[in-house]
Amino acid sequence: MQEAAVANMNAFGRVAVCGVISEYTDQAKRFSPDMLDVVYKRITIQGFLAADHMHVFPDFISATSDHLRQGHMHALEDISEGLESIPSAFAGLFRGDNVGKKLVRVSED
Repeated sequence: MQEAAVANMNAFGRVAVCGVISEYTDQAKRFSPDMLDVVYKRITIQGFLAADHMHVFPDFISATSDHLRQGHMHALEDISEGLESIPSAFAGLFRGDNVGKKLVRVSED
């Protein structure tokens, strides 16, 4: 997907990179764009940490909550059931098995 994204970017495009959980445990998986495209298109790739933007977190929560309540935005959740599913759910995060926010429901209560 990354190759297709870079290949289809406009000149002077910008890419924000946050979170590369698949690379935490798999040294073979490495993000490496087609550097020729990056140079010729003058693409900017910049990493960031969520902590860099904590000053806008209250506004983000307020706006996001409003969008969710009004139905303008929908949360995508991948829910596993039961305590016994925790190990496989956690391991699946590193393989990219989940779609959306990964949750484990341990009880109906």
